[in-house]
Amino acid sequence: MHDWVKEFPGAITTCDRDAIVREMNDKATSVFVKDGGEKLIGHSLYDCHNPRSIEIIKSMLETGENNIYTIEKNGKKKLIIQQPYYTEGKVAGLVELSIELPREIPHYVRT
Repeated sequence: MHDWVKEFPGAITTCDRDAIVREMNDKATSVFVKDGGEKLIGHSLYDCHNPRSIEIIKSMLETGENNIYTIEKNGKKKLIIQQPYYTEGKVAGLVELSIELPREIPHYVRT
């Protein structure tokens, strides 16, 4: 893991092609502490997701498509980005980035 990732204020989790968690930064381990935190490293994403989410994970790993959405949990709004990463042009796994958003967020259209 690169130094900047460890203390990045958003949660970063990666898995490999088989959906095995490979890395979690400090924020991710704290977000998922009730699920085991850093002990999730080495375990399958399929063990902690519902059937619908498992199908989305499998699809992303197969097709290379991303999954981007917002959620609200415990009064905090978050942007979730789940994006495949590649090695030699082939999907090698997924990165999940979860960032807390302010209640109101400016939107700009640039030309």
